[in-house]
Amino acid sequence: MSKGMIHVIDDEPVIRDILEQLLRGEGYDVELSESGEAALPKFSDTAYDLVFLDLLMPGRGGLEVLPDIRRIQPGAIVIIITAYASVESAIAAMKIGAYDYVQKPFKHEDLLLTIERALGHKSLLDENIRLKEDLRRKYGFANILGRSQAMDRVFDLIKAAAPTRSTILVQGESGTGKELVARAIHTHSPRAAAPFVVVNSGALPPDLLESHLFGHVKGAFTGAVSEKQGLFEAAEKGTIFFDEISTIGLETQAKLLRVMQDKEFMRLGGTKTIRVDTRIIAATNVELEDMINRGTFRKDLYYRLNVIKITLPPLRDRREDIPLLVKHFIDVFAKENGKAIDGVSSEVLQVLDRHSWPGNVRELENLIERTVVFTKDRIISRESLPDLFAVPHEAAPLTVGESGLDLKEQTLAFQRRLIETAMAKANGVQKTAAALLGVKPTTLNEMIKRLDISSENF
Repeated sequence: MSKGMIHVIDDEPVIRDILEQLLRGEGYDVELSESGEAALPKFSDTAYDLVFLDLLMPGRGGLEVLPDIRRIQPGAIVIIITAYASVESAIAAMKIGAYDYVQKPFKHEDLLLTIERALGHKSLLDENIRLKEDLRRKYGFANILGRSQAMDRVFDLIKAAAPTRSTILVQGESGTGKELVARAIHTHSPRAAAPFVVVNSGALPPDLLESHLFGHVKGAFTGAVSEKQGLFEAAEKGTIFFDEISTIGLETQAKLLRVMQDKEFMRLGGTKTIRVDTRIIAATNVELEDMINRGTFRKDLYYRLNVIKITLPPLRDRREDIPLLVKHFIDVFAKENGKAIDGVSSEVLQVLDRHSWPGNVRELENLIERTVVFTKDRIISRESLPDLFAVPHEAAPLTVGESGLDLKEQTLAFQRRLIETAMAKANGVQKTAAALLGVKPTTLNEMIKRLDISSENF
């Protein structure tokens, strides 16, 4: 089976012969052309994985031919090969689309390593493009990346839920992408042209939250100097998204339930009933059933919210998605920072695969952004990772006895140890510990509270 199709464009017969023998011996299919003029017609008939292009040739040189190759086959990886290598020519070629360059005379081992790296880069690009095209074609959810079975189920649920009027509950740990799912549902619903309004449920005290949700009339409370429209009215005909609905107090829960049941409400201090047509999507990172048992969440509101439930898997449960997410974030942040970064080393992928990812996709995104900013190489190495990732550690061996073990409890215990280690390293400063873990300080604070970690130990 061929390892790939390579086109060699060089005016020197000796170079063409050497490359043909070397590449065919390594299992590649090879096409040869002595000039750019002879090569370009072949690009209309044959798809090439990689092209070796001589920089200086009679007639049109490599810098002139390269834009045509990129136009005809944008997916082909082009490597400039030249006996007259210079910083200027290399930069000029790479600015218009070349992947890399090699200098004549070249070492066979170095050339083969360059090919392997280039084709690995192409494979990731092709996979990313295929996935995004498939998502756009099937669902149009190109901002939500994943190829695992767990994410396939999420995509199927989004596709089924989007056209309906049903209330949706999105459940998942912090950093799994709950708001992305909510936005995808709204964007692909009949309400897409109307507003998508986000309610940061835990960011406001109860009285201020109610004013934000329902609005108020002039004089309703101290400081209410004018009438104000609430978020429900702002989301008319659209979608209102409650981020972390578990943080809403019981009194506000009761008022929210009435809006869901009756489709109407009154502004604070008002007497006029306002009708509303708004779809509700709620998100939570905790088990609402546990809150119901503790008396901190209304059972009737839960049943109203839980018409369609979409559970997002934590990143540790879909590790096969990590390489794709890494490539995506590198592309985004390399472009933002004006850097040429091709990917990460295999060792880095192994380190990332072993990490527990308490902050999930958001943690990975933050890590890649930080690494892209500070790395000076085209391939991110293990040395570029923060200390938390760069220092190897041996995990304590786990055994499953005849009586079994509680997987959830074991996972939470590992998260607790990881956070405690980071907090100790940060001398108890949550902001510093959050940076070490690659999560937002608010996310770390939520996890510390949820895991009941005492700050007195640091």
